[in-house]
Amino acid sequence: MYSGCLAYVSSFLTCNLSMKAENHTVVSEFVFQGFSSFHEHKLTLFVVFLTLYLFTLASNVTIVTTISIDRRLHTPMYFFFTVLSTSETLYTLVTVPWVLCNLIGLNQPISLAGCATQMFFFITLAINNCFLLTAMGYDRYVAICHPLRYRVIMNKRVCAQLVWGACSVGLLVAVIQISSVFRLPFCDREVAHYFCDIRPVMKLSCADTAVHDIINFIISSLVIVVPMGLVLISYIFIISTIFKIASAEGRKKAFATCASHLTVVIVHYGCASIAYLRPKSDMRDQDQLISVTYTVFTPLLNPVVYTLRNKEVKDALHRVIGRNCLA
Repeated sequence: MYSGCLAYVSSFLTCNLSMKAENHTVVSEFVFQGFSSFHEHKLTLFVVFLTLYLFTLASNVTIVTTISIDRRLHTPMYFFFTVLSTSETLYTLVTVPWVLCNLIGLNQPISLAGCATQMFFFITLAINNCFLLTAMGYDRYVAICHPLRYRVIMNKRVCAQLVWGACSVGLLVAVIQISSVFRLPFCDREVAHYFCDIRPVMKLSCADTAVHDIINFIISSLVIVVPMGLVLISYIFIISTIFKIASAEGRKKAFATCASHLTVVIVHYGCASIAYLRPKSDMRDQDQLISVTYTVFTPLLNPVVYTLRNKEVKDALHRVIGRNCLA
């Protein structure tokens, strides 16, 4: 499905570029301004971002490997977390290397096709992550509200369908957004950002983008508010069920199974809402710092939270490490 969507994007761009040539549009590539206003701190930022990036990659690979090896973690909850970790890893690969290159002066121009491809994967994976968190919320709802039917309801087929649905929504929205943005004629080539995000790229257009801004806001609202609303509904039922548990120990254990997911949900949707649902601004530095939170820090949050706050994962890590040491 990814290859089909990429083929569509490629053919669309080829046609669009030829139309722009006829209209005497000369912009054929973009240059990222990146963190140009942080001259004195670029080396520090590079070291910090590189450290966080390597730690994020190492953490996600370690946890995904641990879950794959340890059969005790072969449950729907950890299946979703494995998919989320993989998606987050790919998500960082789309953006963070460009940040690092920009900070050390290796800022190369990117073609329109390259920019569209980067934006396509960024949108797809970002939306995919939003809906994967919703699927994880549904999993926690079934586990707590319908524990006796959990294995029947959350079977392998349902889990695969939920993941496929999350990916499909991301792909569909990405194609719509790419088609909308790259129909515009571009008169400037300097992107006031460190990767091809929708708003900074649309600012380079010499056409009226009012309609495109409205479309972008509506789509952003739907892909953030809808999954966030579904998670909220799930937790209303979850909390209601937990308060009906007679023993304090039982309530504590039930809350513990949701704590990691709820922490990630609050930070993820909070950052996404601030980044995409707030009004447009001309404060470039502020916009970039907000972008850093969801491109660099948020992907690090998932493995850290699910490792430090999850006894099952920590125990599995000890078993895997101990097994490898003995071998």
